Amino acid sequence: MSVARVTEIIAGSSKSFQDAIENGIDRANKTLSNIEGAWVKDQSIIMDNGKIKEYRVILKVTFVLKD
Repeated sequence: MSVARVTEIIAGSSKSFQDAIENGIDRANKTLSNIEGAWVKDQSIIMDNGKIKEYRVILKVTFVLKD
């Protein structure tokens, strides 16, 4: 039987929410092994002088623990 863990990651991008998601997954892959999936828990934007400065996402990343 496998045991999985879920960790929360906050990632950002100046381009788009999609790019923020990809940045978060790319970074998670550098540290975590056996990533099985992820879902977007929340999205937000950071504004500066009425313009979008950064798109941010909170990701819940699921990975299987090694035996």
